[in-house]
Amino acid sequence: MAKIDARRIAGFLADPPATAKVVLIYGDDLGLVRERADQLMRAVVGDDPFGLVDVSREAASRDVSLLAGEAAQSALTGGRRLVRVRDATDGLANAAKAALAGPGPGLVLLEAGALAGNKGLRPALERANDAAAVIACYPETGAELEASLGRMLKERGVAADSGAVSFMAARLGENRLQIRQEVEKLALYVGPAKRVTEEDAIACIAEGSTLDLDQALLAATAGDAALADRALDQAFAEGAAAVQVVRAALRHVQRLHLAALAVAKGSSPGDALSSLRPPVFFKARPAFERALRLWSAPALAAAGDALLEAERQTKTTGMPDEAIARAVVMARAREAVLRRRSA
Repeated sequence: MAKIDARRIAGFLADPPATAKVVLIYGDDLGLVRERADQLMRAVVGDDPFGLVDVSREAASRDVSLLAGEAAQSALTGGRRLVRVRDATDGLANAAKAALAGPGPGLVLLEAGALAGNKGLRPALERANDAAAVIACYPETGAELEASLGRMLKERGVAADSGAVSFMAARLGENRLQIRQEVEKLALYVGPAKRVTEEDAIACIAEGSTLDLDQALLAATAGDAALADRALDQAFAEGAAAVQVVRAALRHVQRLHLAALAVAKGSSPGDALSSLRPPVFFKARPAFERALRLWSAPALAAAGDALLEAERQTKTTGMPDEAIARAVVMARAREAVLRRRSA
């Protein structure tokens, strides 16, 4: 079992095999980690409070045999027991190994943020036998995110037009908790047994730091440096995180790059933008077209490389991450200004 393929995650969470003893759910998207952990908990113990035992990370670290011992006990009301540890770290590697070697029948669930793949908890379980399962949680994008949005709305008795889902996927960013909050707000906005239109999604969701960030990125690549700078100020003031800015900029540049490749093959800028999925928001099309006329495909590829390097710097250099994000976006804006002047 060990690493669970993305296509098998939903099935595993809904019906974990009886042979599984330890499950590690980890990744950058802590909201998705928590969501999947809750799904697994419901599948194992349902609504039975006696089937769940929470163990602190500190307690499990001090006593390597604690998790195995808790998993060896049956729930008071019968059935399988779930032993849950939140905020797990590499310091639990030995405790996880002991739980794998234990008799069960309970299931140990470890929730963690980003973990190294070469030492500690992840490799201890990834290289183990079929009693271990490892599920990675990375921010969803594109069709994967659209599918999740559709499921979230369906859970609330609400259907949605494809245009509405595409708009939401392009607009909501990567924070799973924030995405769920926005879906809940949208479901309340339209009411039960209703269908969400693109106009509903725009009216309910198009506000706050995400709009300011979109405006900043569009302005930057279209050569309006002053507007880009002001919009970045507003996005940061309203809570946008530096890594969110860099990743959004990278997605924006990648979409422009796809369109630029189509133009290089003979498509008109308008047709190239129409081919993008999710579709370009209609109010953003003029700025997208201006940017597409300024940037070549090789230049956009180089811009993407610069953004990838900026993301690496936010995680490894110790420099102020907001300064890194602002610098890389404004560098693209200055480059666009130069391109506009020489056009």
